[in-house]
Amino acid sequence: MKGVGPKRAQLLETELGVKSIRDLLYYFPYRYIDRSQIFRVNELHPDMQYVQLCGKVSNFHTVGEGRKKRVVATFSDETGQIELLWFKGLKYVETRFVNSAEKVFFIFGKPVFFGGRYSIVHPDIDEHNTLNDTKLVGLQAMYSTTEKMKTSFFNSKALQTIMFSALQKMKENQLPETLPDYLLEKYHFMRINYAIRNIHFPENQDNLKAAQSRLKFEELFYIQLSILQKRQYRERSGGLVFSRIGDAFNNFYKTKLPFALTNAQKRVLKEIRSDVGSGKQMNRLLQGDVGSGKTLVALMSMLMAVDNGYQSCLMAPTEILATQHFQNISELLEGLNLRVALLTGSTKKKERDEISASLKDGSLNILIGTHALIEDTVVFGNLGLVVIDEQHRFGVEQRAKLWQKNNVPPHILVMTATPIPRTLAMTIYGDLRVSVIDELPPGRTPIQTYHYYDNKRNSINNFIRMQVNSGRQVYIVYPLIQESEKMDMKNLEEGYKEVKKVFPEFSVCMVHGKMKPQEKEDEMQKFVRGEAQIMVATTVIEVGVNVPNASVMVIENANRFGLSQLHQLRGRVGRGCNQSYCILMSPYEISSETKKRLEIMVETNDGFEISEADLKMRGPGDMEGTAQSGLPFELRIANLAKDEKVLEFARQVANDILNDDKDLVKPENQILRTQLTKLTRVRTDLSEIS
Repeated sequence: MKGVGPKRAQLLETELGVKSIRDLLYYFPYRYIDRSQIFRVNELHPDMQYVQLCGKVSNFHTVGEGRKKRVVATFSDETGQIELLWFKGLKYVETRFVNSAEKVFFIFGKPVFFGGRYSIVHPDIDEHNTLNDTKLVGLQAMYSTTEKMKTSFFNSKALQTIMFSALQKMKENQLPETLPDYLLEKYHFMRINYAIRNIHFPENQDNLKAAQSRLKFEELFYIQLSILQKRQYRERSGGLVFSRIGDAFNNFYKTKLPFALTNAQKRVLKEIRSDVGSGKQMNRLLQGDVGSGKTLVALMSMLMAVDNGYQSCLMAPTEILATQHFQNISELLEGLNLRVALLTGSTKKKERDEISASLKDGSLNILIGTHALIEDTVVFGNLGLVVIDEQHRFGVEQRAKLWQKNNVPPHILVMTATPIPRTLAMTIYGDLRVSVIDELPPGRTPIQTYHYYDNKRNSINNFIRMQVNSGRQVYIVYPLIQESEKMDMKNLEEGYKEVKKVFPEFSVCMVHGKMKPQEKEDEMQKFVRGEAQIMVATTVIEVGVNVPNASVMVIENANRFGLSQLHQLRGRVGRGCNQSYCILMSPYEISSETKKRLEIMVETNDGFEISEADLKMRGPGDMEGTAQSGLPFELRIANLAKDEKVLEFARQVANDILNDDKDLVKPENQILRTQLTKLTRVRTDLSEIS
């Protein structure tokens, strides 16, 4: 194609994943600049963002030497003159505009007022009265390009030129329609060819909006159609039936329940009870803030499995969390004649052999562990329920291995303390039923959160001393982020020395992910037993440490953490009956976006509110876990943070179609089957995985 040589073709493929003309046409702009208005030089004023001028360019000459070398030219129309400057691509500018003094040009850029006159640095400059006029005046698309592309002078403008060539070559109706006629007519959607043309070169604002509506709907509609079809298939294919509630559940409920269940816990247990007794495989997502009692609900669900002759397993992402679950569950079940075991990477061979034997003969009721549970050597006698905690930390293939450990797929309960915004829940977790525990157990006092700059260090130290002297314990957390691990490790170790120096009267322990499991466990237990008053740690304690006596969480360099991580860390305190505090420390120099993030943490303890804010600020691609869980198909134009209404509408349309034609066999739905097959071919088939 004109404008694409071998080098550009390589850049398009490696940098943007564009290998064909279809890929190119589906590489959508991220914003538009309005070039419909042409200004005159005497209309310019300093507050203008971008302007378009039309006139002559003359007097091209080079000024300066070395790094200060630049090309300068004069632009003029009938009302005045301004200066044009180029600091890069000088040779290209000099050769392109030789003998152009009599030609008329469109100039586009940001005017800067300096030294009593206007100038535009690196303007877009295009000759008037060419084929290009149709794409130069009006709404101009801007495309994302990478640094590598920019250094090869392959910028948004160059992409736009190639896009224009592709559309020039394309016949009126060359792209096959991807939605059925009855949907296009019913909802007045633009046809695909017209939508693609108007997304790249909008005829006007109304056509741009119509093209965006059509393409966003289509993208979200096929995601929903895929997800809902999988869910219907799963529900039709049957599952294990837990028909009774027996001694294990009832004895626990009557004699071992540590506190009265909240109404939210009761509601969720009813939903689970209904699922496991329905004859369909349960596939349920349990959301609940830190400390809301999800583990207790999971345990009572596992007791339903026991009462029906089935085994259960609970998989956690870290050894610390798995051990914590094992200790808590063993304590809760003490005296009930049920067998619980722990399997992690650290489990000795003798113990592994014992676990393996009791799993096969069915005498082991509940197995708790880490990734070790998915090893081929772990064989269950009769697995009926799989519980996955903090499931966003596991890849889909890892989770799938557990599904396959029984002839009939076991019931699935996935839990997360990272509340998921509605739009993400409807896409990434769209084929799961969702339960929410939206109230905390009685007696919990909301955590008070404060943001302080580093210059308040002495006041914070005095506050820590006061809290420890009153019998409480304190976490001090440092970032440990892979890209700068050595620097972070140094900060952590220096922080540990500093804390010991500032608080010589207290015992201080340190925990980080680089320690051997036994070292980590020993340090952790010092804190759990109250032998250490202050724990200096990395985010390894984000999940899995339950010390009700800890009342203060100090997060150093809080500006380097995401919202969901800050919320998770905060949830390590406030687990007892004492007032707890979360203190966010940061340098004074932080960006406005970071400041906003820390303000949100100070303003609310509501995890769902925080997750919605996180989605809006960071976008779905950056949300923790989305890369692993993944959308069925890639989002190219829809935005889960902004297009909730479009998503809900697309889901409803998909649902109505499947209720009428579950296998999409009707002639009018053949286009839907074809399109789903094409889209799914791009992805690995993970249809049996939540």
